[in-house]
Amino acid sequence: MQRPWYQQFWPWFLIVLPLCAVAASLYTFHLASSGADSMVVDDYYKKGRAINQDLSEVKKAEELGLVAELRYRDGQLELHMQGRHNNGEAVRVLFNHPTLAKQDQQLLLTSDAAGVYRERLDRPLIDGQWNLQIEAFDGHWRMQKRISLPISDRLIIRAGS
Repeated sequence: MQRPWYQQFWPWFLIVLPLCAVAASLYTFHLASSGADSMVVDDYYKKGRAINQDLSEVKKAEELGLVAELRYRDGQLELHMQGRHNNGEAVRVLFNHPTLAKQDQQLLLTSDAAGVYRERLDRPLIDGQWNLQIEAFDGHWRMQKRISLPISDRLIIRAGS
């Protein structure tokens, strides 16, 4: 007597193959929908207009002849500012990683009596490429540059270059 179909190997083999493909596609869909890509901007038009407006702040820094000297060692950031800026004004420093948004850091620095801005970072910056932005607290000038960490000694950033 012949066994029933559900006790044989080949029907189950033929059923399991498509089920594996369905399970794999559901898992792939879950992976794709659960993690948003931080590099993609939803409001690209507004972002582009904001970049054009920001260029006036960069030109203002160039007119003021601003030069920043940056040192970063052992999680300690030291910034010297030169040029026609208000001595003692607060400065905002942004470290933006090109691909890892969770690594970004924003600092608000005030100068000491010697005019030097110092800050110990909460978490150290990872080695690699960074977008550095230095701007006045009130936002009337801005300097920006792509930098590479680690910095061997010091890094000079000139407005407009």
